[in-house]
Amino acid sequence: MLTYWLWIIASLVLLYFGAEGLVRGSSSLALRLGLTPLVVGLTVVAMGTSMPEVMVSVKAALAGRGDLAVGNVVGSNIFNIGVILALTALLSPMKVQFQLIKIDAPIMVAVSLGLVAILWDGAVGRLAGAALFGGLIVYIAGNIWLARRTATKQVENEYAEGVPARSGSLLLDGLFILGGLGILVIGARLLTDNSVALARSFGVSEAVIGLTIVAAGTSVPELAASIVAAMKKEPDIALGNVIGSNIFNILGILGIASMVAPITAPEIRHFDLWTMVAFAAALVPMLWTGLRVSRAEGAALFAAYCGYVYFLWPK
Repeated sequence: MLTYWLWIIASLVLLYFGAEGLVRGSSSLALRLGLTPLVVGLTVVAMGTSMPEVMVSVKAALAGRGDLAVGNVVGSNIFNIGVILALTALLSPMKVQFQLIKIDAPIMVAVSLGLVAILWDGAVGRLAGAALFGGLIVYIAGNIWLARRTATKQVENEYAEGVPARSGSLLLDGLFILGGLGILVIGARLLTDNSVALARSFGVSEAVIGLTIVAAGTSVPELAASIVAAMKKEPDIALGNVIGSNIFNILGILGIASMVAPITAPEIRHFDLWTMVAFAAALVPMLWTGLRVSRAEGAALFAAYCGYVYFLWPK
């Protein structure tokens, strides 16, 4: 069992550095092509930090392990709010300035409800996957259009700080992108294979492992980015990371994974799906009323996540 844990830790390290390399190379290439730091931050960086989840869910779907693929997405969305956002708020209460985030939060709830409907029978086919991915394209296009119209100079500066600088050459960009993708593929395979073996050794389902260990592990890039943003007093970045990641997880990750191979996830319960919706919905009044997430609200979110994991994990 110790060997499985060591391989899982090693795979998470690979996923983290693979995502870092991919984000660095892709961001540099995007800046070289003339995109603004704000647009790069909202698209390339946001999607790049979700690449560990993409690789793990695609690998799981190809291996016929649908519970692991879906559990990774659902669990990551719960973890993002219940842990990442909660810890960020505990470190630095977040006052929202970027109005786009107010719009994205209800979209996150709507997308979560859509996933409940799609997964009601425990399966995601290629057609549903294509619809999800199409929704991602619309969301990204709308996000870019609204961001250019509503972002203040302060918000633009915050996002610019979070975007890696251009590298010295196009060749270096390509090496970072290809190297990052290669490391992500290796890390995803190690994490998937050893998570399944760990589940068997614990006598729990792959769904439970996906909803907890795998979901938490693949969310490490978002955790690191959000904590750094909190320490720099950049709440828009931290909130944007979480909300954007949750939307991308559903539309992009499940969309891509189910188009590659139809997914069946019979062990993902309706309770898990509704828990994901509940965490997303809890965030909306926080952003639309006081336009902030306080330490008390962060503590409440974290306590709720701990309660969910305690209920989920076999005693």
